[in-house]
Amino acid sequence: ASGGPESTVRVWDARSGKRITKLVGHTDNIRDVLISEDGSRIMTASSDRTVKIWSTGAGRCMYTLTMHDASVWSLFSEHPDLSVFYSGDKSGMIAKTDTRDVNELDEGLSVAVAQEHDGVQKVVAAGDCIWAATSRPSINRWRDVNTEDAEIEVPESYKMKRASVATTQSRYPSPPSRHESQPAANGSLKRKIPLQHNLRLSNAAYFPTPASADGEPRRGSLAEGKVEPSSPTSPEIQIGQPVRALPDYAIEGQNGLIKHIVLNDRIRVLTLDTAGEVLMWDLLKCVPIKSFGKRDIEDVQLEVSTTATVASWCTVDTRIGSVTVILEENTCFDAEMYADELDFDEDIEFRDDQRINLGKWVLRYLFSNLITEEIKRDEAHRKQLMSSKEQQRLQRENAPTSIQLPQAPTDGWQPSGPSSATTLKAGNGTAKPQTPGFNIGMATPAINNSPAQPAATSNPRSSTADDGGPLEKRTSRQSGSHSRPSIDRNSDYFSSSRATNSEATTPGGTSKQPSTPGENGDEATTPSGDAAQKDTPSKAGLFGKKFRMGMSFSGMKTMAKTSTNDSSKDKPTVVEEKDESQSDSQSSKTSNSREVQENLQGTVQKIRFGYEDSLQAQIQNQQAYENGLPVAAPTTIDLPSAITPSLPAETPVLKPPPNTTILIQEDRPEAGGVADLFEGTISSLGEQCDQLERSAPMWLAEVLLRNQVPFKDIVKISFVLEPWQGTLPVVATDGNNRLNANRMLRAKKILAYVAERIEPAPPAAPSGEEAADAEAALKPEEYLELWCQNQIIPPTMTLASIRSQIWRGGGDILLYYKANGKKDIMGAARKQKSQQQETQRQESQQQQEPEPQATDLPDAANAAASPQ
Repeated sequence: ASGGPESTVRVWDARSGKRITKLVGHTDNIRDVLISEDGSRIMTASSDRTVKIWSTGAGRCMYTLTMHDASVWSLFSEHPDLSVFYSGDKSGMIAKTDTRDVNELDEGLSVAVAQEHDGVQKVVAAGDCIWAATSRPSINRWRDVNTEDAEIEVPESYKMKRASVATTQSRYPSPPSRHESQPAANGSLKRKIPLQHNLRLSNAAYFPTPASADGEPRRGSLAEGKVEPSSPTSPEIQIGQPVRALPDYAIEGQNGLIKHIVLNDRIRVLTLDTAGEVLMWDLLKCVPIKSFGKRDIEDVQLEVSTTATVASWCTVDTRIGSVTVILEENTCFDAEMYADELDFDEDIEFRDDQRINLGKWVLRYLFSNLITEEIKRDEAHRKQLMSSKEQQRLQRENAPTSIQLPQAPTDGWQPSGPSSATTLKAGNGTAKPQTPGFNIGMATPAINNSPAQPAATSNPRSSTADDGGPLEKRTSRQSGSHSRPSIDRNSDYFSSSRATNSEATTPGGTSKQPSTPGENGDEATTPSGDAAQKDTPSKAGLFGKKFRMGMSFSGMKTMAKTSTNDSSKDKPTVVEEKDESQSDSQSSKTSNSREVQENLQGTVQKIRFGYEDSLQAQIQNQQAYENGLPVAAPTTIDLPSAITPSLPAETPVLKPPPNTTILIQEDRPEAGGVADLFEGTISSLGEQCDQLERSAPMWLAEVLLRNQVPFKDIVKISFVLEPWQGTLPVVATDGNNRLNANRMLRAKKILAYVAERIEPAPPAAPSGEEAADAEAALKPEEYLELWCQNQIIPPTMTLASIRSQIWRGGGDILLYYKANGKKDIMGAARKQKSQQQETQRQESQQQQEPEPQATDLPDAANAAASPQ
């Protein structure tokens, strides 16, 4: 059963997943649902302040309980038919209801056990204790109230009223029926629960009402529970007081976070907890770095915000009461910061204007234990490969040692591999022409002119290398007058699948005498041969799939197709397989030819495949050198590690807390959210390496183990450079002063570009004086200034910060540069002198005209800044 804000209870069939029926009766959100063991009862708690009990057989509500005065949020019961249950409401009231041994359910007993300070989110009973969770960080444990065989202790004034109401005695037992002298089930006296701790179960249930001084009951409806105020002589009893005033024990927790603000630098976050305290967190170090006490979080934001503008690289969430940082592949590596702007625990020297990728930096040290474990495993794997290099040499791809290449095959099978043609030529250069239908002539030029060649195009078995039949032909071929002993033994395990069809597929026999051209040319197309063709494909297909990585028999099909054009015409389907099989055979020496999983284990597999290929290539080169082939002299066989995590010079050391939780989740739109694939802590990642290899995505593995960040286009910003009031030369002689640059480019780099363009090249100085001149020379940012929107730009401000903090608009950023007088720029002096002369000339000619105002300059500058 399920409920929700639509105020309807839906009943489902767990086997079919289909809805059986729906129950209507609540008027507000349904917050909790319980089902009895036999499925006959459903209990629901709702924000309409009621608890309803439904009958699944009748399909309707049987009882409505109204003992709560606020929204009921939580239910709990371990009783098979829900006769004893606990409930908690929005006001913090925890009630226990016992309906055992009663004729009508609303004749039961409901006791106010405890009162929390906040709404009860969840209530659970265990043993003789009740645990309650609220919005506060602590979980309280309350002592339970034993209601088994208990009765209400009613004052004398209430007893008089009870005895006079005859209509209610059938539903509410009279006091003599539960006399306190009677022993309870456990041998003790019956328990007495004072009236002030009891709650009225429903509006229809009887509840004792105090009588007036003259013995008559006060006016009001007993059914509704509405009575007049008691007289001064009647006892004052406040109904619904909790039995327990204080919790028996509390699990203290921290104050949960309820609000957060990410600052402009994207590495600091302000948080506000339930106690009103504001904390600042460092997302890279995963620790709080400063407390601002109980203050307004927006006021603190104004104090600590900087002008730095960094791209969003993570998502911060505080919905679970703690800081949660979410990293995703598409945005994780978008943010960079300059090393001189970051705070490090140790003094580290960086190169000038070195930038650090924030996503790669934090991932490197969140998974540092995993990287260490992978390095250990990688070292052990390389040692194992090196110790078995002789075995690796014998397990070359496309050259299995258990199969010998034939010198004279007996059907149209075509061998493959880069050296197959050369091998066959050496062995068959003087062999007699073979039976028609054998396409070996195309691979061996010495037989190209044989009379058997024209008949090859009509042999239907010329392109059936994938059938499996050609493989067993290796066990029955003859070369000249003798054959290899290894072939005569019939030890090849491929022969067993075609043993019954050997006569049909081998004209004239396979071990008696060599065949001659034209002798049995028609037998290749006999029905028995066709039947043999039909029997073998399923076996061959399974074999080829199983050994695809190690032996790559698909390369044999490729060789057969490239040997003759006619055979490929006979079977167009083979042509469709050409690209796939050729790709497998040609790229089999690279790690990309193997099928790997799209996770961390797949990256480890690719690395290990690379080791195998490297070792194979070194062994082959060594063998070629020993055989006298013209190859480079081999060096000592070595396998350097391919696991290359980022170094501290690129990602300085971070030390996040070891108990920081790491979660790996997967988006599942069909489930309406995400699914957890892995959960652990930083300290346990090394021990959970096997589980991580199956759960971590491949892009994460590439970053951690190979230091490869997913490629992404650089975000650039367009800007226009203009001299301030024309006091300096323009940067572009062709008039095109519109530029594009990385959004992380600093203002001092722009000034260096300006200085390079407007200053003449300095004269050549003697070699001894160059170093001294370089030290004494001023940097461009020391004698040039960059202005935007009438504000001077700091040399370390980036283009992204200029756009967001100063320019604050669209289109190209308009920047002005000018000299501050600390250096006499030769080009500037000449420009200024000519400008002064022109100004004097204009003043002499136009003495009556007003002097141009500075407000006219932005218009001219805007005209110059128009896109070109």
